[in-house]
Amino acid sequence: MPPRPPFPPFDEASARQKVQAAEDAWNTRDPERVALAYTEDSVWRNRDTFLAGREEIIAFLRQKWARELDYALRKELWSYDGNRIAVRFQYECRDAAGQWWRSYGNELWEFDEEGLMRRREAGIHDVAITEAERRIFGPRQEEEKGRPIPFR
Repeated sequence: MPPRPPFPPFDEASARQKVQAAEDAWNTRDPERVALAYTEDSVWRNRDTFLAGREEIIAFLRQKWARELDYALRKELWSYDGNRIAVRFQYECRDAAGQWWRSYGNELWEFDEEGLMRRREAGIHDVAITEAERRIFGPRQEEEKGRPIPFR
């Protein structure tokens, strides 16, 4: 795998760059592209699901985006130290029945020296919303990047 700059140890600017790159990649909803940011043996905890390795990550993401329709995500840097970054995020999607959801979560990331994520732990909570309550529409526009995401 080619290295994925920026590399640890992170400073504020490089941590923000890493968070925005992750948001941009996840908003493509392309499992193969997203998985390239992780080591071959990366381990994940996503809610109550535990994954190991890029192939499991790809399969998980395919299933996720098959059921989470019109998915759009925002991530925000919470903290960083050395090779670790903590992120808060929100995303919105709808299910096959047309119900809209906003999901709130926190992630803990750990990177190897090549800038690939070797560990990801995510806690996520879902809230049903109406279509009128939506506020996340596709990837961020350039002028929106770096803005905090609302608390609610």
